[in-house]
Amino acid sequence: MEAVAEKKATLAQAQEMGLTKDEFEKIIEILGRVPNFTEVSIFSVMWSEHCSYKNSIIWLKKLPRDGDHLLVQAGEENAGLVDIGDGVGCCFKIESHNHPSAVEPYQGAATGVGGINRDIFTMGARPIAQLNSLRFGDITLDRTKWLIKGVVKGIGDYGNAFGIPVLGGELFFDPCYNTNPLVNAMSVGIMSKEDLISATSYGVGNPVFIVGSSTGKDGIHGATFASGDITEDSANDLPSVQVGDPFQEKLLMEASLELAKTDAIIGMQDMGAAGITCSTTEMSDKGGHGMRIDLDKVPTRQADMVPFEILLSESQERMLVVVKKGREDEVNAIFDKWDLNCVEIGEVTEGDQVKFYMNGELVADVPASHLVLGGGAPVYERESKEPAYFAESKKFDINSIAEPDSLKEVAEFLTGHYNIASKKWVTEQYDSMVGTVNMSTNNPSDAGIANLKDSNKAIAMTVDCNARFVYSDPEEGTAMAVAEAARNIVCSGGKPSAVTNCLNFGNPYNPEVFWQFSNAIMGMKKACEKFNTPVTGGNVSFYNQVVIDGKDEAVFPTPTIGMIGVIEDKKHITPLAFQEKGDLIYLLGDVVEDINSSEYLYSYHNVKLSPAPHFDLDKEALLQDTLLDLIKMDMIASAHDCADGGLYITLLEMAMVNGFGFDIITSSEVREDAFMFGESPSRVVVSISRDKEDLFLEIMEERRLSILLLGHVTQGKICVDEDQWAMVEDAKLIFDTSLEKMIV
Repeated sequence: MEAVAEKKATLAQAQEMGLTKDEFEKIIEILGRVPNFTEVSIFSVMWSEHCSYKNSIIWLKKLPRDGDHLLVQAGEENAGLVDIGDGVGCCFKIESHNHPSAVEPYQGAATGVGGINRDIFTMGARPIAQLNSLRFGDITLDRTKWLIKGVVKGIGDYGNAFGIPVLGGELFFDPCYNTNPLVNAMSVGIMSKEDLISATSYGVGNPVFIVGSSTGKDGIHGATFASGDITEDSANDLPSVQVGDPFQEKLLMEASLELAKTDAIIGMQDMGAAGITCSTTEMSDKGGHGMRIDLDKVPTRQADMVPFEILLSESQERMLVVVKKGREDEVNAIFDKWDLNCVEIGEVTEGDQVKFYMNGELVADVPASHLVLGGGAPVYERESKEPAYFAESKKFDINSIAEPDSLKEVAEFLTGHYNIASKKWVTEQYDSMVGTVNMSTNNPSDAGIANLKDSNKAIAMTVDCNARFVYSDPEEGTAMAVAEAARNIVCSGGKPSAVTNCLNFGNPYNPEVFWQFSNAIMGMKKACEKFNTPVTGGNVSFYNQVVIDGKDEAVFPTPTIGMIGVIEDKKHITPLAFQEKGDLIYLLGDVVEDINSSEYLYSYHNVKLSPAPHFDLDKEALLQDTLLDLIKMDMIASAHDCADGGLYITLLEMAMVNGFGFDIITSSEVREDAFMFGESPSRVVVSISRDKEDLFLEIMEERRLSILLLGHVTQGKICVDEDQWAMVEDAKLIFDTSLEKMIV
């Protein structure tokens, strides 16, 4: 047997890299010897939570992963892929870049965008749209302003240069995110189903190429960094943050898609977390083969890089490609055309071992099957304990809150609140129109809509999560997040298709955090099953917290839901904006006396603990089925779901786009503040023309769905219960400028 170079590693070194004593002993058992430093480095990144999901995989397997229109199942490839008909597949995924963004917000966010787009085009799909979900701390803090400015600029600069429009997103502020912001990026692409490139490796003797940018020392141990707490010393982890180059990524995308049109390759995988280590071992395991890799052949940006640095570097804009033997010249010609590195660094071998050499010396010899997710990586079931706050929240009584003297005063407060006001300061830094696919910027709808050329169809997409609801009740709150995503798709005229998720939680070793996580999974499971939206994959991001005076302070549990849907006919695309003066305004869904966990209760009344709002999954499904049928019958002029800020903000957003107003009467069944500002889900506001009202009412009576006539669309004034409020133009000024004034 060939001897492995370097001195034996120590337990202390393994623990410094995030491995436990038991895990170190398990590595010794697997190898049949004490590993060297390079091998321990390999195991440390591959067995990190970020790569192995060792604390979450048991629960992730409970999520629905089967569907008639799925082309690949969760975990099979770099991203999810669903059949949208006509031979076209939609490829999509969401991932986090939270820890890097907390340390270096510009590069952390930029490389998050780059990485998620590579996951899409690595499979042979061309990215057509991006979305993002961002969460930051107290907006009055200088650190928060620094973080948001850096993150937004990083997303904008990378995405704009790369040339993919941003079609949707969300932005939320709460002090729980002061130290640890959440930066979740989603990418959506389309492809011919036949062009799928698998992340696999097989065929003994087939050459292995590294293509794209050179390898540097940025991002080393990035996966390990993402699998630990943010501390006061995290700024010292700056080398763990990658550096992106969107122009190189653009070249790499075009070269990869050109390569995908040939039959010269066996498989291809993005070098994301854990770099060469991850791509070589995962591709080898999937194909049931091994590899021999010569690290000294890897193009590097810095001299004298040692083996573990080359293996663990997370330098961006790189891919690993396994090529059919004899087709090397074709592959070289494509990457030479695009002026990118294309270097043969090894070959496919028999067996399970991946062997890494440096100048002819064997520096690491590891079994692929013991490193990867679902293979020999450790799997844990963590302790779970219901937090005390959960029972305490149930004690909240709406009668303890005095009704406000002035609804108008509350309305003005919410209109200018940073969690509700227009996010134009952010979105205007993103190019939303590049690529000519965007159908929802100039005519906004609840979901982003991407045009499919030469087709009657369009793709609807959204990202959603009310983390405050999830904190109050992880199971119901997560089910509501799935429901809101589906509702946004339906309000836009689409049928929900599938889900990707980004599960942002605190430390899984904290029993209360793990209780939040496990209950969130169960809520996602039941909602995805109800809407027939299987989970195609995503990302688990634990350790989103900070240690203060020895105590863990976690962020709100934030299971961000990315969802796509198909609009079968573009004529059914439904805007959120009022269309005509005099149109009737109806509320679909139950009127509930509920202000639980609303922005109104949380910020206006400063009540931080209350239950999640009322939610009935069956009624939600009835609402969505009915609304989609109404849209297909051409009954609906506009539709917008009730969410942050409640009914008033929904109406205001519908009015402002085209300069209309509304004249409504509040319900006598519930308190006025609950009616106007409560955030119970399963409600949608629609506008219809008067000549369609009779047929509309007949249909609604058949469906047995609660409806309420609110009033009608006006030329510009806002009137509630005959009291005239501000003109829409005045409200729009507050709505559009509040956030920018707070940040700048």
